[in-house]
Amino acid sequence: MSLSKRILNNSLRMTAAALLASLVLGSMNAFSEDTTPLAAGAPDTYTVKKGDTLWDIAATFLKDPWYWPEIWYVNPQIENPHLIYPGDVLGLVYIDGQPRVTPVVASTVRLSPKARATPLTEAITSVPYDAIAAFLSSGVVLERGEVENLPYVVAVKGEHLIASAGNTLYVRNTDAAETGERYNLVKPGGKLVDPDNNDFLGYHGILIGEGELRSSGDPASFALTSSKQEAKQGDRLVPTSVDVPLNFFPKAPSTSIDGRIILVAGGVTQIGQYQVIVMNRGASHGLAVGDVLTVFQDGPKVHDRVEGGSVKLPDEEAGTVMVFKVYDRISYGLVMEATQPIHVEDHVRNPV
Repeated sequence: MSLSKRILNNSLRMTAAALLASLVLGSMNAFSEDTTPLAAGAPDTYTVKKGDTLWDIAATFLKDPWYWPEIWYVNPQIENPHLIYPGDVLGLVYIDGQPRVTPVVASTVRLSPKARATPLTEAITSVPYDAIAAFLSSGVVLERGEVENLPYVVAVKGEHLIASAGNTLYVRNTDAAETGERYNLVKPGGKLVDPDNNDFLGYHGILIGEGELRSSGDPASFALTSSKQEAKQGDRLVPTSVDVPLNFFPKAPSTSIDGRIILVAGGVTQIGQYQVIVMNRGASHGLAVGDVLTVFQDGPKVHDRVEGGSVKLPDEEAGTVMVFKVYDRISYGLVMEATQPIHVEDHVRNPV
């Protein structure tokens, strides 16, 4: 982008912010209980810090962070108006009695000529990427139908049946992959079954190792540079880099969702904050990136000593999950809050 265009965009941003800030005094008293609920002690202004996520900022202003799209307001003429950078000052204002958060002051650093060249990658992300990067690159879930299309090991150089770090493998189905591209080597493990209807959804991928293509062709040669287990014929190659949108707004789903957790990264039995889960709901069910779900634990059945028989107790809220990657029938979510331990097969539903 040219320097003049960035100057214009910043000017528009400041102008819009100044106008919005002027609305504060005249409309504070119009706020009512019918508006989006603010967090207790929500600040009038907040300076964005490095390491913040959009979820953190939304929780600073809102009781329920998934209402963020309803209160975020910026001049639509600003390029990439949803992006927020460290140093930005966000202000809580009221428009027609409704709370809105907007950039009210840009930092002196952002307004300097040097800052105008700041890459978009420095914008804050919606969720902490470090919490999901390792999970995504390990190929922990292989969707039904995906396995057949992945590159696979057809032989090990030197007529070996198994291979480890330092060995060369021959692989097929690499198509247009280029020499030097890196892949994880994954073995399809146990089947993933939808607990609601017993449908086959895919496989639990087991990470074997990592390496890179050394030559193209059919078969191509693949150098295994690290390994956790022995590699064999039939193991599959999964790209180490996975495309995940990181700048999106948390929001409630647009459709009614009632699914279950079917897998958790690391194989732990209890799930806490910033752990990645896999759910049996995806795009075909109306889920989208940024959707926020509430986790519910099944209420236990207890014996009724008065009237006899068993009684199921109500389901209990256990936490909050934000969807960050969606496939047709499954999706990945990051646990943003855990009020009590979360387990595989707990329900995920629209936030309440």
